[in-house]
Amino acid sequence: MFTGIVTDVGRLVVVEKIDAGLRSRIACSYEPETIDIGASIACSGVCHTVVARGRDGEQAWFEVESAAETLRLTTVAGWKVGDMVNLERSLALGAELGGHLVQGHVDGRAKIIRREEHPDSVYLQFSCAPEFAKFIPKKGSVALDGTSLTVNEADGNTFSVFLIPHTLSVTTWGQRLEGDEVNLEVDMMARYVARLAEFNQE
Repeated sequence: MFTGIVTDVGRLVVVEKIDAGLRSRIACSYEPETIDIGASIACSGVCHTVVARGRDGEQAWFEVESAAETLRLTTVAGWKVGDMVNLERSLALGAELGGHLVQGHVDGRAKIIRREEHPDSVYLQFSCAPEFAKFIPKKGSVALDGTSLTVNEADGNTFSVFLIPHTLSVTTWGQRLEGDEVNLEVDMMARYVARLAEFNQE
């Protein structure tokens, strides 16, 4: 479980094909001694299991493997050496919940269809598949590339968010442009409410 509060921006230093899908090494600022093998780390919103960790000189790193289903649903299939990814370690019991509850189980992808620069923020508008859009209400929460964000407007298959300078500076969002695709996870509470509503209509 995660909160959508990015704690580091990692850099892909190795991306290689394996029988199961992809194996990636991500350089990070986490102390490798504090990362357990088998631990969960959200990489741009996608929950991955750590399969190795270590240090090259002063540079810490960890490795993850991405299976076929992950490659089909997310942007991980397009990862390449040099790419930057938002990182968040799993939520510890008793820790502050700064964003919203995020599982790291990406539903699909959203596409940036509009980007506007404002004096104190950046406006981004996204499009997504109808089956996801119904779970994204105005003023609700959504996780995009592992970042917990508040929905500004929602209309049909589009929705928008505003990003403040702090978010732009401590995540990969400062690099995102129109046409880019990002990982989308809808609020799990909205999903549960919709499921209950289905049964109440029967």
